[in-house]
Amino acid sequence: MKNSRLLSPVVLVVAMFALASCGDSTPTVKQSDVEKEVSSQLEQQVGQAPDDISCPGDLEGKVGTEMKCTLTAGEDELGVSVKVTSVDGDNVKFDIQVDQEPS
Repeated sequence: MKNSRLLSPVVLVVAMFALASCGDSTPTVKQSDVEKEVSSQLEQQVGQAPDDISCPGDLEGKVGTEMKCTLTAGEDELGVSVKVTSVDGDNVKFDIQVDQEPS
């Protein structure tokens, strides 16, 4: 199966993750958990997991926090915007949006 399905128009999904706090009152989502959740959500949306998702670090569980991850599909790389939309205790919800054009 070709990876072009991952390169189709913008994909917007919402992910929710329950996490442990890191000593203060602000929960964080570990980098590896963000990457796994982004991959899983994209697989559900397009029927195929990306070859790789790489994020720059942990995601702070604070509404409005954003990070830019990189999706690899075959030889193409796309940016993936991750934005925290709500936090309820240790439950962090975030939107995922894939860029339309390869980097």
